[in-house]
Amino acid sequence: MTTFALIGAGPGLGLAAARRFGTAGRNVALISRSADSLDALTAELARDGVQARGFVADALDPGSLTAALHAAADTLSPIEILQYSPAPRSDFMKKVLDTGADDLDAPLAFSVKGPVAAVHAVLPGMRELGRGTLLFVNGASAVRPNPNVAGTSIAFAGESAYAAMLHDTLAPENIHVAQLIVPAAIHPEAEHSSPEALAKRLYEIHSTRDGFRHYSEPLPA
Repeated sequence: MTTFALIGAGPGLGLAAARRFGTAGRNVALISRSADSLDALTAELARDGVQARGFVADALDPGSLTAALHAAADTLSPIEILQYSPAPRSDFMKKVLDTGADDLDAPLAFSVKGPVAAVHAVLPGMRELGRGTLLFVNGASAVRPNPNVAGTSIAFAGESAYAAMLHDTLAPENIHVAQLIVPAAIHPEAEHSSPEALAKRLYEIHSTRDGFRHYSEPLPA
């Protein structure tokens, strides 16, 4: 048995994805800043028969992500699937002319340094397994820059570029890299962007291993 590691564990998409991959036979490593939240999520997953453990780390601190992922692999089993989907902070979303150089430090740490650290932590284990999946989840500003949310537009563009380069570079090693763009707000009643619908889509992307960029629904005109 291998492990599904989720960076950005929460009660919405995070829980739904953990349940979907966990009920398919993976151990689940939940990574979040909040120990209390992790305890609640692992308890809920246990009721579904999913073996899950929580690991505290901050996406703004690459060293903590590395430590958490190493601990997850050592405690559970080798990490076969990594999902990077922490929710950006509201202060990342200033208008472009209100965004100074210092305002980009946190968004870039969150969306570029964090993914790089996470990939470097799990890649050796995936290579030993001979397979792996890296899943990146972003909003519409990753592909359509929005001057009202400059921090995420800039940082998500960097994350997208990194993930696209990984897709091309790692494909010969049977490590699939994909990005899911979620243009609309994640809502329990949404047809295509509910947590459960997105979790199903992420599992399909992992299973079919077809292409790099996917959309939960079309971008609005």
